[in-house]
Amino acid sequence: MTRVGHSYIHETLLRENAPLAGEISGHYYFGRDYYGFDDGIFAALKLVEILSKSDKKFSELLERFPKYYTSPEIRVACADDKKFSVVDFLRAKFEREGLKTITIDGVRVEFEDGWGLVRASNTEPALVLRFEAVNRDRLNDIKQKIMDEVKKAIEKFS
Repeated sequence: MTRVGHSYIHETLLRENAPLAGEISGHYYFGRDYYGFDDGIFAALKLVEILSKSDKKFSELLERFPKYYTSPEIRVACADDKKFSVVDFLRAKFEREGLKTITIDGVRVEFEDGWGLVRASNTEPALVLRFEAVNRDRLNDIKQKIMDEVKKAIEKFS
């Protein structure tokens, strides 16, 4: 796991000698055969290569992987001079509640069946939120809990 952004992912890919890295935006970076660049045509060709070496259909290969539900990227307005304080406040609050957090890029709150991420945008006065869970109902529960806390934290720092 690494921070969001091409340079961070590329650096981690090379440092870890990983064969593949990706981010939810759809960018996939190949550590072997392509020097760590992300390229849609190359990704498609690698998929064709994998399929050509398998006697299974693509759908059968995908069955091995668990199904998760993800939110789109959600941007919430937050002043540049407040956004990092809001994220740190939320981290401390969730930790006081006994929730596991990961702070590589913002605060990612871990639940048994999903997670939520709040991070300061690198490009605008906003917080960026993402959510993932094992089913849609749980996704909505996690999203609502964290969005409620984000709203309260922004109001506190306004």
